[in-house]
Amino acid sequence: MGDSDKIQDIHNKFSSSEYPETHNSIESSEIRLTMGDGVNLRTFISRPVSDDESYPAILVRTPYKDLEDWYKAIAVEYAHRGFAFITQFCRGTGGSEGEWEPNVNERRDGKNTIDWVCSQAWVENVGYMGVSYMALTGWIIADILPEKVKTMYLSNYGVFRHISAYKDGLFRHDVLTAWAMENAGYDVKADYLETCKYQPHCDVSGNLWGKHLEWYKKWVTSTDGDDEYWNEGVWGILKTIPQKVKIPLLISEGWYDHHLGSGLLSYHALSDECRKKSKLVVGPWDHWFDVPIQGHIGKNYENNDLIRSFKWFYDLQVKKDNHDTGVSSYVIGGDYWIDQADYNLENQEILELYFNMEKERKELTPMITSLEKNHTFSFQYNPDDPVPSWGAESMLKTREAIGSLLQPGPDYREDVISFISSTLHQDITVWGKINVLLYVSTDVEDTSFSVKIMNILKDGSSYNVRSGITTLGYRNNSKKRVGYKPGEIVEVNIDLWDIAFQFKKGSQLRIDIQSSDFPQYSIHPNLPGVWSEQITKKKAKQNFYMGKDYPSRVILPVITTEKIDK
Repeated sequence: MGDSDKIQDIHNKFSSSEYPETHNSIESSEIRLTMGDGVNLRTFISRPVSDDESYPAILVRTPYKDLEDWYKAIAVEYAHRGFAFITQFCRGTGGSEGEWEPNVNERRDGKNTIDWVCSQAWVENVGYMGVSYMALTGWIIADILPEKVKTMYLSNYGVFRHISAYKDGLFRHDVLTAWAMENAGYDVKADYLETCKYQPHCDVSGNLWGKHLEWYKKWVTSTDGDDEYWNEGVWGILKTIPQKVKIPLLISEGWYDHHLGSGLLSYHALSDECRKKSKLVVGPWDHWFDVPIQGHIGKNYENNDLIRSFKWFYDLQVKKDNHDTGVSSYVIGGDYWIDQADYNLENQEILELYFNMEKERKELTPMITSLEKNHTFSFQYNPDDPVPSWGAESMLKTREAIGSLLQPGPDYREDVISFISSTLHQDITVWGKINVLLYVSTDVEDTSFSVKIMNILKDGSSYNVRSGITTLGYRNNSKKRVGYKPGEIVEVNIDLWDIAFQFKKGSQLRIDIQSSDFPQYSIHPNLPGVWSEQITKKKAKQNFYMGKDYPSRVILPVITTEKIDK
């Protein structure tokens, strides 16, 4: 869709909404808003024409120059409906003065700007709108807001930055490496996949991109969750903010958005008082509110975030009515929404499926009592030939690989081991965090293991539901690297992000076990230490154990007690 088509689409969505235009005459202007240190930030204002009225106002702060026309078009629609709409480019972007350094200036500049907006006589009250980085610019000031600010609408972002950057010591390349290349502050011409594979990766910006970026080096070398980098400065401040928020928030997330894990934790971190007057919406969307679900057709996606956000602001700032609270979660496959007062997953029952070879075929079976023997599978993991990411939840650049997508057949590579359940004789609705417990060993000092859970439909096609990865160095949610002795059999817990997914009667579950998922995650070099400082890599012999003494299994939280045919 071209820019003109996008602008027309914005107009069409507003025109067909329940909110008609109320003001024919509007005015738009551009100013240079001066920050506390004298730096001027390019700022646009659209509002109804009036000499003596005040209006509810919306503020957005963005670093993305290519969104200028988009936000100007939205501003016009808001202004015609009685709002003032202010858009500002972050320091060093979009024509604003100053040096662009991601994240670090947003608290200071955001506070200066929101104070100025609230001081204007034509502003009755204020709401803050933000998606992705624009949501960061909202979260980072959410604890220091003037009284005129009544609410925030924050989509597709979470305040726990380490969770958005790492999974058990492996970096989320397709999110943050890709983002860094596109937002370095200069034109990076290096090949993306070559960049992701570069060793030592901590030197990639200076050696491949043309200019050393210290902030990116900090990202890729701060692997521990309790590293100073993630717990001081902007990231240290950011994760303390949810518990201090006083105003109602609408937090919007998608099951296939790369910020989901951190986003859900951000909601849980709100105070009880704040959650009671706030709203959490989790839909079947990716980062762009598209629905990347190939195996299931639905009619209730409700992915019009543009009008949902306007409704939220209109209710709180114009009607001053905050009745739409609680949690709404979309169930993929079932095509329905679950509404709750809070995100309460305490009443789920647990279904455990065990990896099994008792019938000389790789199965997932529900009863451990049938496991009378031990079995071992081995495969070679070659870091020079990683399993490509296809069907994923933590990706940004490789957009075509995001979502629940048609998968290759079982055992499609020598380093992929597939297990399949019997046919379901009833629907099973999985809702919450899936865990996969594996007993494994290897011949190196550190390595990775990954899993992918799939739904096999009646026609035999497989569609991914969730994937996850771990390392021996950060196994079992360790915040610091732990040791491993080659040959030692250990249990690892691969915890996957939350999902609401209905497996239909007549379908099956499939789980693939592998050791890589690239470029969703960085390639493990099979060496101990910080991944980005390694200059070599080596192959590893991976062993996976199951059976009587090694109850490797998947733990599924289910809403009801449907069972699998034995």
